[in-house]
Amino acid sequence: MRLRGRKGIRESLERQEDLVILQPSQWKGRWSEYFGNSNPIHVELGMGKGKFISDLSFAHPDINYIGVDMYDELIRRASDKVRAVREEHGAGLGNIALALMNIQTIEDVFAPGELERIYLNFSDPWPKKKHARRRLTHSGFVNKYKSILNNRGEIHFKTDSRSLFEFSLNSFANMGLRMRNISLDLHANGLREDLIPTEYELKFVSQGMPIYRCEVVIGSQALEEHEQYLEKEDNA
Repeated sequence: MRLRGRKGIRESLERQEDLVILQPSQWKGRWSEYFGNSNPIHVELGMGKGKFISDLSFAHPDINYIGVDMYDELIRRASDKVRAVREEHGAGLGNIALALMNIQTIEDVFAPGELERIYLNFSDPWPKKKHARRRLTHSGFVNKYKSILNNRGEIHFKTDSRSLFEFSLNSFANMGLRMRNISLDLHANGLREDLIPTEYELKFVSQGMPIYRCEVVIGSQALEEHEQYLEKEDNA
């Protein structure tokens, strides 16, 4: 994927020290220090233009958010989106950061147990079988996520690709991971108001395309709470 960015984009990003982090590995194990609090940290891997992470961070000021992408131009677009959302509501940037990084090196950026949630939204499906290892739900990546998620850790995954969704469900199942809230058509009865959509999502839904979604429960406490919920449902 190649993006044609504006001239001087890197210089522009370097001036945004209040929002953009160009060397995120320096904060490994110290992200709470970066945000100045001990609130949970949620990360979106491959944030695109930044609508989802912008809206989410504004809606939940008690959670710290990090949007990740490997392209300067997408970091720039996301920074514009974040600032526009915050200016519209007169809010500061205290609980959001945008990090320039390759997801392959995620363990160099986050320490074991440092994150509570990872969002994977409309990741590249890499449809050719020989490229399966590049899919962000491949076990190679999921094992990395498991190492940096804490005892409340979860992965929330959305895609418009049925083949990627099928691959992902099998990948999670083969790793012995518990899944919940599996949907084969998330917005079948109209746009879900309880879930913040991405830009791609709104586009696909307007075209009548199904959105596939599931949540993967990773952490021990998250698993325990899920089991308790299921037990209550059975006894209701």
